[in-house]
Amino acid sequence: MSSDVHVPAAQLEAGLPEILRSPAVEGVVELIVRRPTEGEREVLREAVIDLREGLAGDRWRASVRSEGETVDTGTQLTLMNARVIALIASDRARWPLAGDQLYVDLDLRPENLPAGSQLALGSAVIEVTDEPHTGCAKFSSRFGSDAVRFVNSRAGRDLRLRGLNARVVEPGLVRAGDTIRKL
Repeated sequence: MSSDVHVPAAQLEAGLPEILRSPAVEGVVELIVRRPTEGEREVLREAVIDLREGLAGDRWRASVRSEGETVDTGTQLTLMNARVIALIASDRARWPLAGDQLYVDLDLRPENLPAGSQLALGSAVIEVTDEPHTGCAKFSSRFGSDAVRFVNSRAGRDLRLRGLNARVVEPGLVRAGDTIRKL
């Protein structure tokens, strides 16, 4: 996966109207990505969503917990709007570089999905948390400084362009192509 394509700010801004057309109630799980180790990505056709692990086999649990510590499940899963990553990454093969687990065609704005909102995807149910999800240095190196400014700007944060964090409420199985819907 090449990481040298950086979309300029003007092109990112021009794509905002398409992002804002994301469905509000019912959308599609476009891509599922597991991160077994730092920097490694596995695109999955289906995944188990687990109460303890988040996305089964993902490194999330190990990355937030040291031996003996309590785990805050508010960041078990990260979701990113598929229209946003399509704009930023240009090529679908580069989507996993963003580091999220679920790429969905759904309006993730706080007005549509405030903290506490529940989503059904496959046979699982997840809950949006208030933990912020922002672009970091890795995101900038992979997609460019314009992209990180785009998602981290006040408007970008207000629109949750970088995505959202969620916790598992009911475990289940999710497949790429499944419906994701507000409950």
